Amino acid sequence: MRFSAKSSALWRQVIVKTGLTLGVVSAVGLSAAIARAEERPSWLSYASSVSPAAPFGQPRAVAAAAKHDADDVDTEHIFGFSMGSDIGKAGEVELEVENIGRFGKRFGSYFGGGTLAQMKFVLTDRFRVAPGVSFGTNQISDIPGMANNHRSAFAGASMEFRYKVLDRNEMPFGLTVHAAPGWSRVDDATGLDQLSYGSEFAALIDKELIEDRLFAAVNFWFSAGSARDLANSWTHASDFAVHTALSYKVNSDLIIGGEARYVRAYHGASLDNLAGNALFIGPTFSVHLAKNVGLSGTFSTQVAGKAINDHNRYDLEHFERHEALLRFNYLF
Repeated sequence: MRFSAKSSALWRQVIVKTGLTLGVVSAVGLSAAIARAEERPSWLSYASSVSPAAPFGQPRAVAAAAKHDADDVDTEHIFGFSMGSDIGKAGEVELEVENIGRFGKRFGSYFGGGTLAQMKFVLTDRFRVAPGVSFGTNQISDIPGMANNHRSAFAGASMEFRYKVLDRNEMPFGLTVHAAPGWSRVDDATGLDQLSYGSEFAALIDKELIEDRLFAAVNFWFSAGSARDLANSWTHASDFAVHTALSYKVNSDLIIGGEARYVRAYHGASLDNLAGNALFIGPTFSVHLAKNVGLSGTFSTQVAGKAINDHNRYDLEHFERHEALLRFNYLF
């Protein structure tokens, strides 16, 4: 079909006006998209580099962050004496007051208590330090081989280091390594004056078995120390322990569960000579009292054990029949 010169000029005007209109619409849409992108959280900037391995085409870092925000469970203190692999977020500062009570020997009346107050500083998402001071209380009466003692005193100081090797939100399980050297001026078992130096080391492993609902932990602990009594004689001792625990999230504020701990005591600082062993079992709990306040604890009982060269049931020479823990945390 042929067009006249007048018709061709008219069509050219229509095409130019249409092109200008589409250009304006595109520019407005692009400006709005840029404005929306600037309002997004910083972690969404990774969306331009999508990893094929991430679910639903999300980048791995975004998927991990979304999963962590979804469960919102810090596993460190939901397992009683056992520990989870979480250490907090970079920049967080937390006060922790941990109270431990030990009850019951074979004869007489026995109570030994300890309080550890720590300030935890999360320097990076993987590394945390926590200086602390400890206090001890002993109420001992009519126990063979132990002096009667009713005393409360400042006990010592420690420095805790934790490094998160594997993040449970990115890997099949979480793994954090723990080291805590310390100094004490009081024997926590007898309450008598005693100068001691020691360290404890641990591998803290946990896994989310059912998303945002069921969590499990396995710990391996080793501690060793040397002590000098009032007669200036030195003794050396060490312990090895394996902990297992399960915890169930009832709601956003309450987690309950149970744990089992198998502990072996040795003469010598290198697990030299076995002195006794004990198995403790008990329920655990963790509750949020407020957004930044938490309370957790456990009460465990020695259900099996034996001291070397002692025919009696349970090892009540190196351990107690019952152990209790109550821990308070405040996040600044």
